[in-house]
Amino acid sequence: MLDLIVHTLAWMLSLCTPRPRGRHRLGAVPPLRITPVSPPPPRFTERLDGNACRVVRPYVLDPTEHRHQRDRRRAARLATYGIDVGPKHIHGVRVPAATR
Repeated sequence: MLDLIVHTLAWMLSLCTPRPRGRHRLGAVPPLRITPVSPPPPRFTERLDGNACRVVRPYVLDPTEHRHQRDRRRAARLATYGIDVGPKHIHGVRVPAATR
């Protein structure tokens, strides 16, 4: 079955491409030479010391950051109901409640 597919594809390809004329014909295709490639050098040769640096967990918030995040989430939730509880100061200027 595979042979039939190969022959059919070769026949269709011969119909779609022009036959070479003159002395620029493709001769015997030389065999493909595969040269072995050496593996890349290792990137890290020394072990990392876990005690050398302080462990920092960026997802842990201190109480002020937690409060600001809670306020932002509350403002976003109330904005879905059409209630604007934006910031009281924008660029250091106090914003009146009517424009918030």
